Amino acid sequence: MPVFWLVLAVLALGVAGYVFGRMRALAAAGGDARKLHSRLNYYGVNVALFTTIPALLLIAVWMIAQPMLVNRATEGTIPDTFVAKGSSIDLVMSDVRRVAEGLDLAVARSALSAKEARALRADDSDIRGLLGEVGVALGSDVKPEILRAAQTYRELSKTAALWMTGLVILLALGGLGYSIARTRADFRARNVVEKAVMGLLIGAASLAILTTIGIVLSMLFETRNFFGLHSWSDFFLGSTWAPNFRGDSELSILPLLWGTIYISVIALLVAVPIGLFAAIYLSEYAGAKTRAFAKPMLEILAGIPTIVYGLFALLTVGPTLLAIFGDGGALGVSWMKGATSVLTAGVVMGIMLIPFVSSLSDDIINAVPQSMRDGSLGLGATHSETIRQVVLPAALPGIVGAVLLAASRAIGETMIVVMGAGAIAKFSLNPLESMTTITTRIVSQLTGDGDFSSPETLVAFALGLTLFVLTLGLNIFALYIVRKYREQYE
Repeated sequence: MPVFWLVLAVLALGVAGYVFGRMRALAAAGGDARKLHSRLNYYGVNVALFTTIPALLLIAVWMIAQPMLVNRATEGTIPDTFVAKGSSIDLVMSDVRRVAEGLDLAVARSALSAKEARALRADDSDIRGLLGEVGVALGSDVKPEILRAAQTYRELSKTAALWMTGLVILLALGGLGYSIARTRADFRARNVVEKAVMGLLIGAASLAILTTIGIVLSMLFETRNFFGLHSWSDFFLGSTWAPNFRGDSELSILPLLWGTIYISVIALLVAVPIGLFAAIYLSEYAGAKTRAFAKPMLEILAGIPTIVYGLFALLTVGPTLLAIFGDGGALGVSWMKGATSVLTAGVVMGIMLIPFVSSLSDDIINAVPQSMRDGSLGLGATHSETIRQVVLPAALPGIVGAVLLAASRAIGETMIVVMGAGAIAKFSLNPLESMTTITTRIVSQLTGDGDFSSPETLVAFALGLTLFVLTLGLNIFALYIVRKYREQYE
């Protein structure tokens, strides 16, 4: 049974359990709900929870464990000599899954039913005929080893799906029967339901922490494999980024880190003044009607997809800068060779960051107590002097935190850099030249059928871990400053 329908079946049993639980409790009380320990609904919810929650947890665990177990069992059917022919087990398994999942069930049964048994007996002529039929179905050639592994993969997946369906239904029915059996008039259903709900809330609160730990561990293990194949000194201290698959790659993060910081600084130079001035105007000068219109319009920028910003950089900002600083441009100079540059990406990214800075700064400025403004105005200061000498100094820690949060957002941006900055890793102070960033290189190194046993692919995880540590440090520092500010004025 497909997972979607299995989940629906479990939820249907939960609804039925809710109804049966209420009926069982009411019958146990002789039809008088006042004799029950808890309210009638708690008995129904108790049965519904015991019916659905264990079954849904089993589905979630099974969906995580099944692919790993099936892949491991399928890998054992692939000959070592086949894997050793300039390939890796990951790439081979990718082909196996493509063959196993790409075959339409109807085509697969008609093509394999008559000849499958003979082909699996390793008769060369039968295998060649079977491969021809499967190749026609897939639109490509299929090797015998891949075909056998794909057949094993499909059979194991079907068997695992059948076992999952049976166990989930049995577990749901078991929970339904167990919870109904212990439903009595004196049963403390409310206490059980409240503890179960508290457990669900704790699990939801722990999900973010567990996800973060999983992300870190997944990158950490692959990073360890990378440093087992490539020198850490070249990665952290080298000056050249030149990946290739000949075994002599130079994979230094410093040129990428320079491009990341350079573009982020330009973006902050655009976003911070505009965003801060907009926040000052909206919080200190604008009327209620103007603020009600301008603030939502400004925050629309935060909802625009980054790919749209990338297209804006590629089609508008880049050609405009090229028309000014390029050959035959308005200034008559040739400082810019193409539409992609650090300045192109920095300006567009700065526009994207304006709502981050303005919204956070606006909230922080509004949090400054009105008594401080009244005191300054009472001493004879003008409105602008009060803003410069009282409001902004009081709000400065929070504003710094907002800027740091915007900086971490800029460092992790990808699409704008891919389409606006280019793909050249180098050291340069010229903002009109093309450069690249860490995120862009991560995408490039993992694009296509990469060999995860080579340092040229594994370097993406080392780059990702370094970027994670960098942005995490900025976020922690920013949150520390913001919390310290809030404790002072709340």
